[in-house]
This record gives sequence, structure tokens and C-alpha cells, in this order.
Amino acid sequence: MADPDVATKSPESDALEDIPVAEPTTVPNTVDSPSASAAASAPALCDNCTSDRPTPAGQKPAGEIIKLNDIDVYVSKPADYPHTPCKLLLLLTGGTGLHSVNSQIQADRFAQDGGFVVVMPDLFEGDPAPNSTTALSPEERPATDAGTGSATPTSSFLDIFKIKAAETAKSFLIDMWLARHTEDKIMPILKKVLDGVRDEFADAVAYGDGIYATGYCIGGRYVLLLAREQNPAPRKASISERLGGITLPWAHRPAVPTPVPTDLGGREGNNQSGDDLEANRQNKTSGPWVKAGAIAHATLVSKDDFKGLKAPISMVSVENDPVFPDEVRVAGEDYMSENNVEHEVQVYPGVPHGFAVVGEYEDAHIKEAQAAAFEQMLKWLVEH
Repeated sequence: MADPDVATKSPESDALEDIPVAEPTTVPNTVDSPSASAAASAPALCDNCTSDRPTPAGQKPAGEIIKLNDIDVYVSKPADYPHTPCKLLLLLTGGTGLHSVNSQIQADRFAQDGGFVVVMPDLFEGDPAPNSTTALSPEERPATDAGTGSATPTSSFLDIFKIKAAETAKSFLIDMWLARHTEDKIMPILKKVLDGVRDEFADAVAYGDGIYATGYCIGGRYVLLLAREQNPAPRKASISERLGGITLPWAHRPAVPTPVPTDLGGREGNNQSGDDLEANRQNKTSGPWVKAGAIAHATLVSKDDFKGLKAPISMVSVENDPVFPDEVRVAGEDYMSENNVEHEVQVYPGVPHGFAVVGEYEDAHIKEAQAAAFEQMLKWLVEH
């Protein structure tokens, strides 16, 4: 179990001005093992990351879209809020984005069943991920199975050809979309949202002693990033510091950096040297920015995304998920166990990636797993 002081740390005690951006991961050009080759060829996103399933009959969103610190957000509140105190939950979507009806209904469920004020931000600035329907016109789209979303067993050769054409076009469009929505674009959006909810819903943040977060697909990765503690990148030395002690050809004497005063606070007993003060500043950590998180079938996650995790995490995973490979999941579990990060991981067999998001399935097993995943995530958030 995690240290209680760490697991329940409130994000309000952290400075949000410098949410660090992790170094981007790269795929080597040469791979030496089957597992590395599989990881390199794994799809970044799948149809279930970018397309909504049919909306359950009779259900529609109950919240509203507002501006929060200049960011569009969908807000869903319990019926008795603010008369009854509530916690604040940040919900981060997959590629379907803010205007996904199913994601809005998902937010409503956390509000109604969990008693959270739910804020779901537009991570992609009105530019949701393209899907196969983006690549083909309605009359060109192939027939698919209502239960699984895949091609029907009786699909004709033309249907199969259409699917392959859509996949090729979608892959190109997805690559372009991912290039537009990188971590250094999304993290500043989240920073503004965090600032905004602390002002607009200060009562909910205070009642929960912090901000909670849940995320699906792409949003799952950003919950992990918000749940981490990180050291900021070391400050780069100035030119004069880098040249300190070096005699320049045109100089009569070495350039000497300006001494750093040893007493910056004007208080007696401050005997730290300038080097000590600089070291302390560089060692200052930031985060985590959420008190606890729950994620489902995360995408674009690397092993390094688990490093520095501090907030308790619940993970809903799919068995043999090509978008979130077992190798990455197991490495994350090992890291959390070795570093005493409170966590739980449940792997669901026989379900597609994206199954935990609100959406209609005919397969009873998928329906049951969908309900179980929601209960897992909700219970974790409520209990923390």
C-alpha cells in the first residue's frame, strides 16, 4: 500500500505553473526481438478510440457545455448539488472528444451514481480524432456486425476492400491528427482546466481534498501523467557560466560568473551556499495534480509514463490489447508494486478495446464487463 501521506496528497499544495511534459518516446528503427517488433507495429489508436458505439436507447446527456478558463468543458452535476457537498472529478475522453454523446452520458453516470461534480474538458480544441466514417462516404461504408463493430461474416469482397481502404485512409489521418495533438499541446489545456476548477468549483475541490480523475483511451494516459511526481528539467547554464574560468582570445582575463550571495533571505543562520540554493531549486518536485485516478484501456502509454506515479490508480485493461500491450501493462504493475503505489488492475477477457465507454453492445458478456468496469472505477474513486 502507498504511504498515506503520498496517496492522499492534495494537488492544491503543488505549484501548477510548471506541469512538466515528459520526453516523447521514440520507436527504434531496428528491433531485435519479437516483442519489440510487436510493440513497434502496434496501432496507436483503434476504431473504438475514435468512434462511438450506438447510444443506449432512451439515454441522452443531462449536463451542459460551458467555458472554463477559456476551455470548453462539459459539466455534469448531481441533482442535489450544491446543497449536498460533492467531490470534483475530471473526466478525460478518448479521441471522440467533448461532443461525444456517449462520453457525455458517461460523465452523467459518474455524477448521478457517484455524487461527483464532473468536468470533461475538450482536450482536442474542437478537433476530434478521424475515424473510418471520415475516410468514406455513407454509401461507401462497409456493413459491420452490430454486436462487435467488425465486418460481418457475410461481407462481400467489395465490403472487405472498402474496409481495407478505410483502414489505410484512417491510418494516414490518425497520424496527422496525433501530430496536431501532442503532449505539449494537451498538458497546457489541462493546466488551465485545473486552475479553472479550483476557482469555479472550489467547494467540491475542498470537500474532496483534491481533484479526482478518470480517463478512457487517450485520456487514460493523461490521468497517469497527472498522477505523477516529477523533477523539472535542470536549468541550463548561462553563456557566462559555461565560459567561467576560460580565457577568451579577445579578453585580458578569464570571464568570471557573478558570485551568488549566500544570504538571500536576510535572516540570520542562513548558511547555504549559492550552489546549495541552486541544487535545492533544481531538486524541487512537482505533482501529483490529482488525488486518485481510474483509467480504462489507456492508449499511447509507454513504460516511462508510470515512472514517478504517486496517486492511487485503478486500471481497467483488456486481455491481449494491441493498443495497450501486456508488456507495458505488466511493467506498470511492477513499477507500482516496487514503489508502493496503491493500485488495482483488472484484466477483462473477451472484450474489445474501448468496451468500458458507454455504448450499446448485443453481446451479453461485453455488457456485463462494461457494467463491472464502471463499478470498479466508481468504487475506487469514491473510496479514495
